[in-house]
Amino acid sequence: QVQLVESGGGLAQAGGSLRLSCAASGSIFSIGNMGWYRQAPGKQRESVAIITTDNSTIYVDSVKGRFTISRDNAKNTVYLQMNSLKPEDTAVYYCNAFVVTRTYSGMNYWGKGTLVTVSS
Repeated sequence: QVQLVESGGGLAQAGGSLRLSCAASGSIFSIGNMGWYRQAPGKQRESVAIITTDNSTIYVDSVKGRFTISRDNAKNTVYLQMNSLKPEDTAVYYCNAFVVTRTYSGMNYWGKGTLVTVSS
């Protein structure tokens, strides 16, 4: 009974910016690592950015210096600020979080995805 809901996707021009949000709700006791993944047409899903509980971050090389992941633990929300967007950033972006429920069951949860399209 945990849901992750992404928002903020859409159309942007190359060089532009978008900010994705992902809010977790439901029977949540605690949230561990949170992250963003993406899947472009015809490609495998890849990890874009991960943030740990102590706010350490990891980025895929292709977005370093352009994307910033952050989290608001009070709101159970993770963000992805995407700047200097490129056409190759076009993909469906998925939110992921490791959640421990109130019954102390822990597992990874996924959002349904939000489409980001960057035009050249």
